[in-house]
Amino acid sequence: MSRIGKQPVVILEGTTVTVSSSNEVTVKGKLGELSLQVTEPIAVRVEESVVTVERPNDQKEVRAKHGLYRALIHNMIEGVSKGYTKELELVGVGYRAANRGQILELSLGFSHNIVLEVCPEVKIETVSDKGKNPIVKLASHDKQLIGMVAAKIRSMRKPEPYKGKGIKFVGEQIRRKAGKTAG
Repeated sequence: MSRIGKQPVVILEGTTVTVSSSNEVTVKGKLGELSLQVTEPIAVRVEESVVTVERPNDQKEVRAKHGLYRALIHNMIEGVSKGYTKELELVGVGYRAANRGQILELSLGFSHNIVLEVCPEVKIETVSDKGKNPIVKLASHDKQLIGMVAAKIRSMRKPEPYKGKGIKFVGEQIRRKAGKTAG
């Protein structure tokens, strides 16, 4: 049995979970509302303050989806009650970030600035302190969406292994390589 799938999900205070007849799980909380369509063999039950995910058999595909749907429901409950945040750090001389509402403008050493329009579910904040690297802070109730936005921003200039320049997550360790040695 799936170790993750068989664990019950505790519904946090201030959060409601409903399962429709078409097996669609809807989670509402103080930060928003998320829904997930669960495929047929997997069953989701809500009892008092606990959500359980059950599977009818031990086929490989059903076993895989068992743990997946339990994790997705757990992330939805946590997201609408607490929310998720990600911080990206711009490392490099002249690298800057600024935002106007949902529009993020990045200066990453190219001949032009990069302008990204971010969806309204993700809140953006940029911090530029003198003497420190600029930081882009992202906050949302949807874990998958915030991860996709952070990956898109990071893909504009991935950290390179020689000097470490680029966009990295705060706290991320970049594997460094030795440069050329004089002969």
